[in-house]
Amino acid sequence: MKLSFRWYGESDPISLEYIRQIPNMRSVVSAVYDVKPGEVWPEESIARMKAQVEANGMLFDIVESVPVPEEIKLGTEKAEALTEVYCENIRRCAKYGIKCITYNFMPVFDWTRTQLDKKAPDGSTSLVMYWEQMKDLDPLKDDIHLPGWDSSYTQEEVRDLITAYGKIGEEGLWRNLEKFLKKIIPVAEECGVRMAIHPDDPPYPIFGIPRIVTNEQNLDRLLSVVDSPSNSLCLCTGSLGCAKFNDIPQMVRKYSAMDRIAFMHIRQVTLMEDGSFEESGHLSKCGSLDMYEIVKALVETGFDGYVRPDHGRMIWGETGKPGYGLYDRALGAAYINGLFEACEKQKGE
Repeated sequence: MKLSFRWYGESDPISLEYIRQIPNMRSVVSAVYDVKPGEVWPEESIARMKAQVEANGMLFDIVESVPVPEEIKLGTEKAEALTEVYCENIRRCAKYGIKCITYNFMPVFDWTRTQLDKKAPDGSTSLVMYWEQMKDLDPLKDDIHLPGWDSSYTQEEVRDLITAYGKIGEEGLWRNLEKFLKKIIPVAEECGVRMAIHPDDPPYPIFGIPRIVTNEQNLDRLLSVVDSPSNSLCLCTGSLGCAKFNDIPQMVRKYSAMDRIAFMHIRQVTLMEDGSFEESGHLSKCGSLDMYEIVKALVETGFDGYVRPDHGRMIWGETGKPGYGLYDRALGAAYINGLFEACEKQKGE
């Protein structure tokens, strides 16, 4: 596996110098953050990031993310032109050595939580989603500011988008995703890039907004649109794993054996009876997912893609971007290293 670490560029309080000190760290996962979705990435920005990463002894060969504009997801009259821009960004990334690009097709917001700093008994804080805090919210009537919602939208724009997605529904969103994939995957194939779609987070509708990258049946449908290794998954254990209907070790084994996982986000969640969830420490005993079985499935199917410790807790007094502190993600990376080493040695016996 290729161990990697998310870095938010020069504005990230965590330095590349610190990231490189994590044992076995190979790649930095980042993106160009000074352009809006739907714009062409300047080559000089990609080149500068590549140079910064390589100067610190690591590789910049995986991007997360190239955002998909809402117009593409909605299939508006601007979708075709914006898809051409997206294809150009794939070409430019490939020119500078990028081998994998992560993206998502989530309407309106990339992820939803109700709190970013829920304090655990041990004093650490983490991201959570409690349905009790969601039940009386109506974004079509109320001004809502939930974590994970794109702050670039006004409340009126959010309402307009929710209404528009409600009109096209799941099948409309599927049609637009299929059109998008049929345009971008041939370009990715030509460039030697694997596109890795991130599942919806959480993987079920919220406020009536359709979600389609959610479960095994839908992943099968997605992968069949263009049957190519360039049309692959960023399999996030925490996103898919916060729904009880997903068997994560089984899904990992299936899609890894098919060579359709390009990128693994490995993190832990604790599920509650009402469907709420809390993010927690990476160890199996810290949550509801069996991390050993997940890594074992990867090793036994010959997985050699990218892996990163996903969201971590904030621990030891660290402050910064919630879920993206250094300390707990570094602990997660160490745990992942240990699981892979043990499973690889067991496989070799």
